[in-house]
Amino acid sequence: KAHRAVLAACSDYFRAMFTDAMRESRQPEICLNGVSAQGLRCLLEYAYTSRLVLSLANIQDVLATANHVGLTPVVEACSSYLQDQLDLENCIDVATLAETYSLRRLRKRVYRFICTNLHQFAETAEFQRLSPHQLEHLLACDFPVNCPEGDVLSFVLNWVAWDVRERLSQARKLLSYICFSEIPASRLAQLWDSPVLQCLFSRRIPPHLSGIGGLPPPSLVNTRGMELVLLKVGGFGLSGVTNEITYYLPSAGRWKYLTSIPHVEQCNFGTAVLGNELYVVGGCFNQSLHQENVHPFGFRYNALTNEWSTMAPMHWERCRFALCVARGHLYAIGGAGEVVSDADATEDGEIRCERYEPHSDTWVPITPLPGARTQHAG
Repeated sequence: KAHRAVLAACSDYFRAMFTDAMRESRQPEICLNGVSAQGLRCLLEYAYTSRLVLSLANIQDVLATANHVGLTPVVEACSSYLQDQLDLENCIDVATLAETYSLRRLRKRVYRFICTNLHQFAETAEFQRLSPHQLEHLLACDFPVNCPEGDVLSFVLNWVAWDVRERLSQARKLLSYICFSEIPASRLAQLWDSPVLQCLFSRRIPPHLSGIGGLPPPSLVNTRGMELVLLKVGGFGLSGVTNEITYYLPSAGRWKYLTSIPHVEQCNFGTAVLGNELYVVGGCFNQSLHQENVHPFGFRYNALTNEWSTMAPMHWERCRFALCVARGHLYAIGGAGEVVSDADATEDGEIRCERYEPHSDTWVPITPLPGARTQHAG
């Protein structure tokens, strides 16, 4: 049993049902079609107590019932719960629920999660449960993936081969979302022996696909979902030194805040991008109005995870130097320390320089720079 006033207070569906013009407003018992007893029981408890107990066992019933009666707070709570429970085993079911009940934010979160973990997900049996529409959306949504484009093509071919009779008709449309220009010629030649591609294109690689053999930038696994941006790192603002980092996104046409350097406000540091990660190294900061503190420490920012990490400090503290990228390494060239000393320069007055090895997280001294030099171009 439930009070009409309580139900009408929390749902437009019941409010409309219990108006004078509706037959249900005068009936002692009402039959609700299309909802489960378990789902309705949870909604009644919520209506009277504002408490909602969700679990994987009842989430589908509660979501279906809340959607049916238009109880928006419960629908949003179900969406948040499903997002928190998302993993490789249930992501297809969650995607199906999001699409069934038009939960756009949840749907976007699910497909971003799948793309982020695409390599692992494609190796599970769950990948074969994707509907043609879901796989098409996965390829078209343009979220970053954690595998090369050749692997993405391989995953699509395996999906089609799982049930060739039913899925071959979808193959051409799905392949239109593959960026063949990022697949090396050798990898494409390996995949061309696939029965699916042989059925579609016979033995020869079509002219519009042959000879492309391009590669994404060596710093990226795949350019899906990526857009080149311009970064502004630190500097001086109206209130003095700032550690804020902003970026200019061409598609948006404006500057946006990204993150801040995890250090006290500093300046005159070196910046570089290597492996699609931002490096901020060295620099100086003021502990008082009359003292400039130069340091050798560095930080690395991963834009994909939005996380900072520390890196090995340089052998010599320096600021106003050039931090350059060449052949997968960072080079710290020139600059100045707090005091010019034997640690900064050789006996001949040459400035010590060093190279950073990202794989081992170490700095290695290299040939010194002839003559002192600061604030120079890299």
